[in-house]
Amino acid sequence: MPEPAPPIEGILETSLYARDLKRTASFYQDLFRFRTLVDSPRLVAFEIAGRSVLLVFQAGATESDSVDPRGTIPGHHRHGRLHFALSILRADLDVWRSRLVERGIALVGEYRWPRGGVSLYFHDPDGAVVELATPGLWW
Repeated sequence: MPEPAPPIEGILETSLYARDLKRTASFYQDLFRFRTLVDSPRLVAFEIAGRSVLLVFQAGATESDSVDPRGTIPGHHRHGRLHFALSILRADLDVWRSRLVERGIALVGEYRWPRGGVSLYFHDPDGAVVELATPGLWW
């Protein structure tokens, strides 16, 4: 019988790819007021809730491996529509709806989950599907 895998502590990073890095990074900074960890021509990294990182890469800047004396980071890129979800409090659902409307960001979907959660969906400037989800989605 194979040994059980050691536990995973969570998702550390989520990556997005921007056609215009400055525009997309500004979108996330303005809407969410995330703390910026890295701001470079290749990527902008934002701290999320003190435990994870949203990486916004300049599209095309990461397709090749990155090699330096410290090691190798394999190249990566995206194709198609990406999706990620951010958790919000149920009490803040209407506040987020208003914040999106104030910024001219159209809701492209809303879903009420069987366990009681509610999700709001919208697009970022590059077409990624961003979800704001209240508790009650998964557990």
